Amino acid sequence: MSDDGPTIGIHPSVADIFPPRRLRDELDDAAGDVEILPDGSDLDGLDGLVTFRYADAFLAADLEWIHCVLAGVDAFPLDALERHGIRLTNSSGIHGDAVGETVLGYLLQFARRLHVYRDNEPKRTWEYPDWDEAFTLAGETVCVVGLGTLGQGVAARADGVGMDVVGVRRTPTPIPWVSQIYTPDALTEAIADARFVVLTVPLTEQTRGLVGSAELAAMRDDAYLVNVARGPVVDQDCLLRELESGGLAGAALDVFEEEPLPDESPLWELENVIVTPHTAGATRAYAERIAALVDENYKRLRGGDALANQVV
Repeated sequence: MSDDGPTIGIHPSVADIFPPRRLRDELDDAAGDVEILPDGSDLDGLDGLVTFRYADAFLAADLEWIHCVLAGVDAFPLDALERHGIRLTNSSGIHGDAVGETVLGYLLQFARRLHVYRDNEPKRTWEYPDWDEAFTLAGETVCVVGLGTLGQGVAARADGVGMDVVGVRRTPTPIPWVSQIYTPDALTEAIADARFVVLTVPLTEQTRGLVGSAELAAMRDDAYLVNVARGPVVDQDCLLRELESGGLAGAALDVFEEEPLPDESPLWELENVIVTPHTAGATRAYAERIAALVDENYKRLRGGDALANQVV
């Protein structure tokens, strides 16, 4: 680290989320030496790196710190980073409002049949729903599996439209907006009576395959699954079978086992499935929020302090 403080690089992969210049401009009066890295550039002379994706070259660089612009860091080799003395931080805590509003949008689409009407537009189909198809959210139960920042963002908005919110978390301490909390060992009980099941957990060894055939079978046949967590949290083949057989009313999926979702996936063709391209957290304020985290950790790195949102 130079006497002037850490040198921070903005990796080109950040452009998948927002223009790197937006982040550089937000940091202009905050963090000191910040560089936008061109494609293929080396990482020599950098103390920290802000990135969207992981690359093996990161381990070979003399980095002290990597910041991932996503909350999920399952693509990063945590053990290897720790061995190389590289601290990793994530963007947990900034997505609650965006993801919460996206999930509320999914629920409203299903309840008010908006996805069907949108699909009918290109066909110029003017068709009233069957008398028992459309419903309102008030009084319906939503089970939010994972009550961190994302889950609480969902819970607050669901409660705001009059839904009964139950949740699943490791510690059954009370959460605002949530009427009942279950521990993970009672997952099937928690989801059995819910009209909507929303997954907001991080991907860990404990949550990989969390929702499989037994859990899907436990859900009501008029229930909807919403996954804004990570694709591998759900057994996608089991989910597809339930959707095609009528075991579930539908699903809203922002994440998948393979991304982008392959062209040949049957999920594209199902009317009762809403597919979004891992964008539940998207917002025009993304760069501003990342900048606040990077600036805070820039100051901590310079002062030799523990980093905020540190994973390893």
